[in-house]
Amino acid sequence: MVKLGVVDTTFSRVDMGRIAIDSIRKEDPDVEIVRYTVPGIKDLPAGAVKLFDMGCEGVITLGWVGKTKLDKYSYLATSIGLIQAQILNHKHIMDVTIHEDEVEEEKLFSLAKDRATKHAINLVKLVKFGGDALTPNAGKGLRQGYNNAGSILEEE
Repeated sequence: MVKLGVVDTTFSRVDMGRIAIDSIRKEDPDVEIVRYTVPGIKDLPAGAVKLFDMGCEGVITLGWVGKTKLDKYSYLATSIGLIQAQILNHKHIMDVTIHEDEVEEEKLFSLAKDRATKHAINLVKLVKFGGDALTPNAGKGLRQGYNNAGSILEEE
């Protein structure tokens, strides 16, 4: 049985952990899921590593970044930590991040839901089937949280 981890934060304004868990279960009802909630984004890398230590084969992290310059720097540090955790553990971490200033307040929930859902499904596919699972979507300009950008077709 595949075991996946979900790390979310108390700072988030949307329960993206629940959304990700629901999406994973819908994609594969047999997956075992371990949820680990931390205070803020800088705690996400440690949470992910703890879940790898508990036997998770992949992790989705769900962070919320405030509007200040300090928040942006904190996210940069978090991103570097998450990349390092992936490299050291040889496992995928789907980093789902909502920046509070990327859309208007009334659009934040739908952005968070769409991004968490799509990345959760991507995690299931990557862990269960490897990189080949996403190959049919290569070059299609797919996006999480926004409308897809679409392909740029080769000229003949």
